[in-house]
Amino acid sequence: MVKILVKKFDKNIKLPIYKTSGSSGMDLIAYVKNKITIKPNKTAIIPTGIAVAIPKKYEIQIRPRSGLAIKKGISVLNTPGTVDSDYRGEIKIILINLSKKKFIVKSGDRIAQMVLCPVAT
Repeated sequence: MVKILVKKFDKNIKLPIYKTSGSSGMDLIAYVKNKITIKPNKTAIIPTGIAVAIPKKYEIQIRPRSGLAIKKGISVLNTPGTVDSDYRGEIKIILINLSKKKFIVKSGDRIAQMVLCPVAT
């Protein structure tokens, strides 16, 4: 087990969690004050309201949620995104809308997943 320190920017922010005991990724939750609309073929940066501290020789990979991809055409633009072990800023997710309909992100929506991975250097 690897220890991850998490800083919440607001007391109401939901922490990433594993949905099942077999999950490899933790769901990341949107933390937005106002809804964000992503038009077709456009991108948006979605804040999560959290920052993390992970050990050296690890990274967090940001990956799309398969449900959003198949049902709504929503993906993570730079898949997989990387959170380096020395990054301490807020985790923000670059979502892209590959569908023909606008997509609305609300606070509390599960928007991506993060996977803790070892890094060989």
